Amino acid sequence: MRGLTHRAVDRHAGLPAGSTSYYARTRAALLELAIARMVELDNLDADPPPGHLAEYLARAAHGAITRGRTRMLARYEFALEATRRPELRAVYDQGGLRIRRRCAEFLAAAGSPDPARHTRLLIGWLEGTIFDALAGTGSVSPPGLAELTTSAREVVTALALDT
Repeated sequence: MRGLTHRAVDRHAGLPAGSTSYYARTRAALLELAIARMVELDNLDADPPPGHLAEYLARAAHGAITRGRTRMLARYEFALEATRRPELRAVYDQGGLRIRRRCAEFLAAAGSPDPARHTRLLIGWLEGTIFDALAGTGSVSPPGLAELTTSAREVVTALALDT
């Protein structure tokens, strides 16, 4: 998190020094913009394609563990920073709440008798699986797509949803 500075952003984006500070005058503003961008990217990825829920969850987890690794690690950094900076909490939570609402809508349409609770369960499994594979002991041997698919099917089956 310390490496996310106005100068670093300018350098990485190939902009003249001081360009980023035009849009984000303070460090807090810079962090808010970075979180907002992450939320925007998440919303692009949040629409479930047609198909089975378990396969969708497995692909999402696999994508986060492989090609989305850097973004997920940044998300964890932002989550921790939001616990220390209350002004970032609302910005960070906004994205998570949006994804949770969409998940609950999908589960309700799939016949869940308790979409809010099932959303917490599914997101808890997904977040825990991804965190373990990237930053936990599971990072020694992260699960592949086949294992993730089997696990996701078991979770979805436990919810008694036919998706």
